[in-house]
Amino acid sequence: MTLERRPSAPPPLPRVDVTVPQWEIVTRAHRRLDTIRSAVGRVTTLAGAAAAAIGMFTDSLTGVSLLADAALLAGGLWTLRVWKTDGHQRAAATALYAGPGVSLAGLLLLSGPYWLEALGLGVWVTGTWVLRPARYARHMVAPPPPRLRPSLPIEQGPVDEHPVAAWWARKVAVDGGPAAGTFLDDIEWIGESVIRAVIRAAMPGTAVPDVNIRALSALTDVPEEQIAVKPIPGRGSGVRSLTIGAAAETRDPAAVWAQRIAPAAMPGAVLTGVRVGQPGGQGGQDS
Repeated sequence: MTLERRPSAPPPLPRVDVTVPQWEIVTRAHRRLDTIRSAVGRVTTLAGAAAAAIGMFTDSLTGVSLLADAALLAGGLWTLRVWKTDGHQRAAATALYAGPGVSLAGLLLLSGPYWLEALGLGVWVTGTWVLRPARYARHMVAPPPPRLRPSLPIEQGPVDEHPVAAWWARKVAVDGGPAAGTFLDDIEWIGESVIRAVIRAAMPGTAVPDVNIRALSALTDVPEEQIAVKPIPGRGSGVRSLTIGAAAETRDPAAVWAQRIAPAAMPGAVLTGVRVGQPGGQGGQDS
């Protein structure tokens, strides 16, 4: 008969990481409490400076000031113990938190020439007001809550997304892209080489950001001079017109004359009529 020996202790349980959701009401209450603590710290610093300044001229309030300093210091250290009950971090935080109160007590008991007391008071006020060691110690054991980001509605693009709009969303409108926070609408092809569209800001009520033409040219492999982003007449800065590509060359003689010939050969000349036909022949047609 074989006896199996049972383990004396149960096997260790696997570690489970649980993410606790941040409730907005709790976060706001925590931030308000942190603001109140900061204000109380400022007030106590001013009160301690006033007590030390009065102590330079009279000792009548020294005892009361020492009792108030000891009470505030004891209460603050007790709250640190509530937040952090053990560990080296609590010891460091306790030393930082006790620094202003202990140094103020020494300043109140200091007996010497006025210039020495004034120098000590100036050093204490500067160090406590600027460095704020007590606040830093409290944040060591209880970090402040993160700032809440307002949840603003994001305008979405069309449901039946155009392939060009989908490419724009993946490559151009992403963070760090040539036109972050935008989407394309009213996309149309003009011929085989030109595309026109409307750039809209994804956040309602905001302007379309400056489009990085150089980066967009690199993404599309289209020369920069063939990419144009312009305002739309009669519309606000929340929309912009986009044109990518070179239009087909026109065959209109008047346009060719105005664009190519007149600027170099006859500036200011306007072609008013064109006769189509054989030179010296008959049956020509005016246009």
